[in-house]
Amino acid sequence: MHKEHPLRDQVVTAYVGLGANLGEAKQAIEEALKALAQLPQSRLLGQSHLYRSAPHQAVGADFINAVACLETRLTAPDLLLALQRLESAAGRQRPYLHAPRTLDLDLLLYGDAQMQSPALMLPHPRMWERAFVLWPLADVAPEKVQPQALQSLAHQSVQRLVDA
Repeated sequence: MHKEHPLRDQVVTAYVGLGANLGEAKQAIEEALKALAQLPQSRLLGQSHLYRSAPHQAVGADFINAVACLETRLTAPDLLLALQRLESAAGRQRPYLHAPRTLDLDLLLYGDAQMQSPALMLPHPRMWERAFVLWPLADVAPEKVQPQALQSLAHQSVQRLVDA
């Protein structure tokens, strides 16, 4: 008898960071949010406002960023694979480290999981250094972001976009 992976029996709350700075970045983020809502064994619980930020440790146009909150039965590696498929479908290429991108999806948090592998580190190892992650995360999960974490990144310019 085939037994499902134990995590598949559990519903986990996961947070996904979204970013884009090539092409129609705002539209890419909006489409990616719709695609996240269609992931198998998952449900989109919420999404942040959209934010504009200067490239951080990168070059190119300003980024549009957001964070989505998902409820999922996918394992963390399976969710990461699904996110990478969405990036590829959006034309994501990786010519060099920190290259401009049509879509970037980062698995930030997966429940309380802590994982370190060559493919996936949880929580995301650099999320606490990035205002463009913490401001939108604070929109959807204020309990996850301490005010002092935001204050420590005040030097990083992040602007909330006006809702249309």
